[in-house]
Amino acid sequence: MNLLERLNTSDRFANGIGAQLVEIREGYARAELTVEEKHLNGANVCQGGVMYTLADLAFAGVCNCHGTLTLGVNNSITFLKSGQLGEKIIAEAVEVLDHHKLPYCEIKVRNEQGELLAVMTGLGYRLKKDFEFDSLM
Repeated sequence: MNLLERLNTSDRFANGIGAQLVEIREGYARAELTVEEKHLNGANVCQGGVMYTLADLAFAGVCNCHGTLTLGVNNSITFLKSGQLGEKIIAEAVEVLDHHKLPYCEIKVRNEQGELLAVMTGLGYRLKKDFEFDSLM
């Protein structure tokens, strides 16, 4: 099984809200989701936790592409604009530092028009455990 398939099936929470990884390359991952009624908060816009989960899924893709199980230990997100019903939102994660223990990434969440909705930084912790897959995609 490749990494994209593995994360899309094993991350049950992200899968349950409809978030899916669509691309993983070394140092880069992209996840997408279409905002549905179930994703709306009381203000009738995309709930922040949905955008966080999408960004976290992209973060998982980029951090785990080296074959070592990596978990997030410190993530910070800033919401800049609301996601709207029916919009596709896209999270792109870029590895800034491929540290052997503490990889660091930047993640941007945009709508399909390219408008920036949120920015997140992520610090991972690499466990002493292999994360096996056949290929990235």
